[in-house]
Amino acid sequence: MTARNLLSARPYLIDITLLRERITNWEEYPFCLPVVRHLNTLTFHPDVTFLIGENGTGKSTLLEAIASALGFNPEGGTKNSLFSTRDTHSNLFEFLKASRSYKAPRDGFFLRAESFYNVASYIDDVAYENSYGGKSLHAQSHGESFLALLSHKFRGNGLYLLDEPEAALSPSRQLSALALIHRLVKNESQFIIATHSPILMAYPGARIFSFSEEGIYETQYEDTDHYRVFRDFFDRRQEMLRVLFSDDDG
Repeated sequence: MTARNLLSARPYLIDITLLRERITNWEEYPFCLPVVRHLNTLTFHPDVTFLIGENGTGKSTLLEAIASALGFNPEGGTKNSLFSTRDTHSNLFEFLKASRSYKAPRDGFFLRAESFYNVASYIDDVAYENSYGGKSLHAQSHGESFLALLSHKFRGNGLYLLDEPEAALSPSRQLSALALIHRLVKNESQFIIATHSPILMAYPGARIFSFSEEGIYETQYEDTDHYRVFRDFFDRRQEMLRVLFSDDDG
């Protein structure tokens, strides 16, 4: 073990546990979601953890609850982002217990694609020139503004929660984001990312949790549906298209 590992405070967030004994009605939202029904304790990787699964399994709802339990604005931003446009977040965070490192991160951010416009507006109002090289996030494309966030706002020694960041990024920009994430990991940062992107989830050594109706499973990259679907499509594109379009042939 190196001196760096001995001194590392990561993982800043060790795990989260669902306080199942406090839940009185499993038919109510969000307790009816598959991720909540199957959740006991989720242990995070010191570097990068991915939460994956089909739409509706609850991965974004869980990430939002983790962010809220840690003190982040549920709409996104830092712990100092004091704004609210609409109160739509669930009360799941009240039923989570977070185990943390002996040392708190010096930086942190919760990014959710669906409310990034509101976060960017708040940042512009506060003083964007101090964090983004003097260029408003609204003066950039969605993808450019997200990369500006990674490049200029994320300072390292941080805990960063990202909800479907690929929504803003082309494949090449996803590769750029992957490089920036790696740079921040080397600077003592931890990431927890809900994603559908097989590019992002290829991060070496990452822990991948797959959510489904049947349960929560830790899986390997090559065993994810995301990797398999893309691989099969690229390898057998014409065959798969024929099957997909077969109903249109009469």
